[in-house]
Amino acid sequence: MFRTHTCIDLDKSDISKKVILSGWVNKRRDHGSMIFIDLRDRYGITQIVFDPEISSIAHEIGKTLRNEWVISIQGEVVKREKVNNNLKTGEIEILATEIQVLSKSKPSPFPIFEDKTETNEELRLKYRYLDIRRKPILDKIKIRHQAMLETRNFFSENGFLEINTPILGKSTPEGARDYLVPSRVYPGNFYALPQSPQIFKQLLMIGGIDRYFQIAQCFRDEDLRADRQPEFTQIDVEMSFDGKEKLFELVENHLKRVFKKCLDVDIKTPFEKMSHSQALEKYGTDKPDLRFSMEFHRIDEIAKKSTFSIFLDILKLGGCIKAINVKGGSDLSRKKLDDLSSFVKPFGLKGLSFIKKTDSSLSSSLLKFFTPELLNEIEKKLNMEDGDLVIIAADKDERVNQGLDHLRRKIAIDRSLIKKGVYKFLWIEDFPLFEYDEDEKRLKSMHHPFTAPSTKDLEILEKEPLKVRADAYDLVLNGYEVAGGSQRIYDSELQSKIFKLLKLTDTDIKQKFGFFIDALKYGTPPHGGIAYGFDRLIMILTNTDNIRDVIAFPKTLKSLDLMLQSPSAVDEDQLKELEIKTKEIKEIPW
Repeated sequence: MFRTHTCIDLDKSDISKKVILSGWVNKRRDHGSMIFIDLRDRYGITQIVFDPEISSIAHEIGKTLRNEWVISIQGEVVKREKVNNNLKTGEIEILATEIQVLSKSKPSPFPIFEDKTETNEELRLKYRYLDIRRKPILDKIKIRHQAMLETRNFFSENGFLEINTPILGKSTPEGARDYLVPSRVYPGNFYALPQSPQIFKQLLMIGGIDRYFQIAQCFRDEDLRADRQPEFTQIDVEMSFDGKEKLFELVENHLKRVFKKCLDVDIKTPFEKMSHSQALEKYGTDKPDLRFSMEFHRIDEIAKKSTFSIFLDILKLGGCIKAINVKGGSDLSRKKLDDLSSFVKPFGLKGLSFIKKTDSSLSSSLLKFFTPELLNEIEKKLNMEDGDLVIIAADKDERVNQGLDHLRRKIAIDRSLIKKGVYKFLWIEDFPLFEYDEDEKRLKSMHHPFTAPSTKDLEILEKEPLKVRADAYDLVLNGYEVAGGSQRIYDSELQSKIFKLLKLTDTDIKQKFGFFIDALKYGTPPHGGIAYGFDRLIMILTNTDNIRDVIAFPKTLKSLDLMLQSPSAVDEDQLKELEIKTKEIKEIPW
């Protein structure tokens, strides 16, 4: 037997018990005749004492111990002279009578026992199995497990069946690039790893499975960022004979349970709702962070009455002018304001205009172009008070929205406007069904081609497709999109019509989706669903801005596995078997 207890189990009620503990040496302190070590496992830490008067053999072995060695000790639980309130086991310690060294360790490339480490992240990823021993990473993995457990229990209790769908699927157009898997049996043909189980879950609805869920592994070959990985986990949900509102209620109750169980936080339901167009107008993004205010205010009608030629020219070209009020922001220096103007330039804005209100009077370079009446209109529209700063951006809608969105977030961080432990959920609805791709000169699905158009817009589907709204929805939490879904097309003719609007030929439709169009003809129920970005949700639950912190074995931003040194070249024999030739092999500098 290697242990009778874990390193968090024992307290003063166990004094005088004989116990066996096993784990890693977290720290070792040699106090002359006495040696102390902190023994660590994934549950906690217990102090072990080696006293030569109790066991000279154990004491001699204790002298040789080093950090991260794996040991098993036997001993007696005794009262600790000086209580350590930072440890759950801080009232007791173990007097070691026997010790067994189970495994020695090379010196660790970075400190394990420190909660915070300045170690380069690439080094930590190279030795991820050591990084997982660190409490900050281990705690996140525990919360991930808890959230996954609550998810399975919740959906099972609500009549959903957990069904695994294939990993080897079919490459289809639209969306991100696929990861392709060559077929050895059928040379020149390829499987694709799933970007989502989208088609399979709809086929399950056709198959009569009215409530399905899956914690699915998905794969997308796309450019990465801090909240993306090439392989990721999503909670996939689909329902038949239930509309959008029922789905919203279910999702809200699920998240309410997850936050309560994982963080002991009570989430307020129902969640707020906002249309896609409202979100862009008020916050410049379809992923607004509602933990702080600073809404956008359109001042086109006021600006057009001014004599400021820059604003007037922008309005003539169909642009817009929007403003935000930074409460208490009049204390910002000229240099700080110049820095804000520089900050928005990468988003296409040429600069910003500012109006300060101090001692009931306004100061701005715009004063000579705006009458007192116009300035008063701006004051009222933005609810300006003494000490406030109004920031104005003018350009094309897209540039203004993008620039002010990023600026709004930056100011909130710089001025500490975001309270910790606050979770603001928001449903975004009424997305456009299509967007126009200027490069390819064709329509593309805003979400995916299986999204149902709003029934209110079916009449204009073919005449004015860009005005058609989708019966789609995203769930936003603290500025992150954490879930997205839609009601689905369940009519084969409508589905074919959508494909044709996307410029898919009859041959494309037959080759890529023929089986699905056929399936829709066999009595398809009304259905809809949603997919949560599980990794992104755990990021928020664990208060990190790096998705790699919440995945046991993540890839870098360059899609590299530094631990396995993957991707890698393969044997020529393997390629021959697959009848594949490579033009060149790009060397990866490991």
